[in-house]
Amino acid sequence: MKAKKGDKGKGKSAPKRWVCKHCNYIYSEQLGEPHNGIKPGTAFEDLPDTYVCPVCGYSAKGKVGKWGFEEWVPTRFVCKACGYIYDKARGEPHHGIPAGTAFEDLPDTYVCPVCAIDTTITRDLGRVGKEGFEPILL
Repeated sequence: MKAKKGDKGKGKSAPKRWVCKHCNYIYSEQLGEPHNGIKPGTAFEDLPDTYVCPVCGYSAKGKVGKWGFEEWVPTRFVCKACGYIYDKARGEPHHGIPAGTAFEDLPDTYVCPVCAIDTTITRDLGRVGKEGFEPILL
């Protein structure tokens, strides 16, 4: 399966995520924090100045605010079905995906290389594509 220029998701940008430097909590702009009154789609820059990390912000570390976060761009993703890890640094040269290829730049037809050859998984779960992966923190 070779990655082709035309297969990349045009106009799609990865949702921005921000990681707390103290506890590794991740704020996702796509998800927001509805339980804290922050609607999905709220940009990190638009969070109120009173925003604090919901995990460590009220703990012994003190109120960790926006200053305690940095933008996080994941480089490794794990298949939720089989545990295979896609690593940007490694790519998948044997499938025509060169090292350094970001997960977001994989073709929309990408499937987990382990699940694709496991008939039990494909029978039970079907095709495990990009949507079957989740980012690995650090």
